[in-house]
Amino acid sequence: MPPTPDSSSAHRFETVRKVRRYEQVADQIRRLISQGRLKPGDLLPPERDLAVKLGVGRSSVRDAVRTLEVMGILEPRQGHGTVVRDLSTDALVVPLASVLTRKREMVAELLDVRRILEPALAARAARNASDDEIAELEEILRRQEQKLQRGEPAIEEDSQFHYALALAARNSVLQRVLDVLMDLLRESRTRSLQVPGRLERSYAGHRRILRAVKRRDAKAAEKAVKQHLSEIEAILMRQL
Repeated sequence: MPPTPDSSSAHRFETVRKVRRYEQVADQIRRLISQGRLKPGDLLPPERDLAVKLGVGRSSVRDAVRTLEVMGILEPRQGHGTVVRDLSTDALVVPLASVLTRKREMVAELLDVRRILEPALAARAARNASDDEIAELEEILRRQEQKLQRGEPAIEEDSQFHYALALAARNSVLQRVLDVLMDLLRESRTRSLQVPGRLERSYAGHRRILRAVKRRDAKAAEKAVKQHLSEIEAILMRQL
């Protein structure tokens, strides 16, 4: 009688994953970098040219470039295009899928921390913010609106708004925690603000938060931040 297969052997196999076109494009770009044909500081060819050379649609090239930016291999430069970053060999060797899984998990954890901290900070800001602090929040949003009208990302203003809100909460310990969090969030914030429509949603979310703070409505401020974070999460998780 043939041996009975060990039931645990099923756990040694993984479903064969269908590779998407953008992943093949991303792997080709990584290979060119690892071979030294694309070097740190080199500008990536325009999206249209890459699509023609690789025989794929421009959306596949766009998704591949965004993926490599999330991985830290490529970097968007305002007014120049996309350049190759100076990076470790690990980023080029580790399989794309596992890197994206780790990125997704880290972003999810960062958002979880924000959900714990920021609604409470906004509620405290609604109770404690001075007139000067509210005026500072207004000024930040004025600059964000101006950049929005020019089609610029307003990443600085996005960070400044959340930081100013935390200052208005008047808790020095939480402020120090947020200092660390802001550094970790820089990459995901940069990525999410490049998604079409995200700039407008960010500005609208900030406006809702500020209206609640100005009314001294702690519950409304808390609710506005939760809605804002839910919108961010939906965008980032789709990207990753």
